[in-house]
Amino acid sequence: MRSYKKLLLAATALVLMSADTPVKNTYTLAEGYTVSIHGTSNLHDWDERVTTVSGESSVSWNSNTSFDLTAMNIKMEVKSIKSTEGSMMNNNTYKALKADDHPEIIFALATQLPGIPVDAKGKVIAAKVNLSIAGVTKTIDMSVTVTAVSHGNIAFEGSKTIKMTDYGVKPPVAMLGTMKTGDEITIHFKTVFAVKQ
Repeated sequence: MRSYKKLLLAATALVLMSADTPVKNTYTLAEGYTVSIHGTSNLHDWDERVTTVSGESSVSWNSNTSFDLTAMNIKMEVKSIKSTEGSMMNNNTYKALKADDHPEIIFALATQLPGIPVDAKGKVIAAKVNLSIAGVTKTIDMSVTVTAVSHGNIAFEGSKTIKMTDYGVKPPVAMLGTMKTGDEITIHFKTVFAVKQ
């Protein structure tokens, strides 16, 4: 009888402990993402779209349905960038971004984000991100809108304006040098992460 009581107490303790233990999941970037780059020039504004993007994130779900974002990594293939200005601008972009030596632009979460609530309307959070471009990595601050379903898909949307020269990138030119791009560009992303199968 004593051994039965010990077993029952042990089982109860295990259930209580597991109730407070976060559920950890790995998420991967789902199809339907959009990543775009907006810039200016001496002639007119221009846009580029990153057509090949991959990513993973790690999430711990808490017992109150909030979650901790413990890691996130988004990789964008430089040579998948397509410009509204055509192939000449594409090639100049690849050259400026040193695509042969540094084929990816990388967003990586710099610090963990605890206690993000589930919110169908989206929650704006402040994040620190390590952004790597052309072999140079800098830590930047970003405001990101997070929309999450408990233990389901998590959507992230945000934008950031940076200077290309901060990353050792010479702003590209097009149309035989008659179009000169400005130093500032804005990167905008809209992504959904799903539980890794």
